[in-house]
Amino acid sequence: MMKILFLHGFYASGQCVPAVALSEALKDMAEVLTPDLPMHPKEAINFIRDLIDIEKPDGLVGNSCGSFYAQMIAPIVGLPALLGNPHFKMTEFLKPRIGAHQYKSPRQDGKQDFIIDEQLIAEFAELEKHQFDNYNPKYKERIWGIFGEQDTLAHFEPLFLQYYSHSYHFPGGPTPTAEEVRQYYMPLIEKLMKEFAI
Repeated sequence: MMKILFLHGFYASGQCVPAVALSEALKDMAEVLTPDLPMHPKEAINFIRDLIDIEKPDGLVGNSCGSFYAQMIAPIVGLPALLGNPHFKMTEFLKPRIGAHQYKSPRQDGKQDFIIDEQLIAEFAELEKHQFDNYNPKYKERIWGIFGEQDTLAHFEPLFLQYYSHSYHFPGGPTPTAEEVRQYYMPLIEKLMKEFAI
């Protein structure tokens, strides 16, 4: 059985709707790992790299901030990836949201509160500058994007297409519903894994 690592969005957790829906929809084909990611980006990158070393997944699926991470990591570790609504400019997302917030789905450590501050934004700014440094033309065909037609937050399909060839759409917003995961994400994941999984 294959193993897929799902990387959730900034406000989410490993128990968010897309993560749960993917685990259910793919249960006959793959084990879906849905960890809670650290809030700070360098910590998140290191956590994901360590998890990949341990679990050896066959592919990555991301949403929003998780896709931002997946794009950077996939060419380094040699994995295909499906990027859902990739948010390549997290600083733009965070700047108007400075202050206290809560995660939108439960986290395993029980901590639901977090703060967006200038330090966090600076950390994302540093990563943003280098996010395509590891771009590899070999991955032009192995990293696919899927974009919600009602997504009001991330509008990065043109930037995605400067680097990668396969772009798809679904009718939803920033976070796909369980039904959208089944209807639009599932067939792409199956095809991507069939073609490129190690």
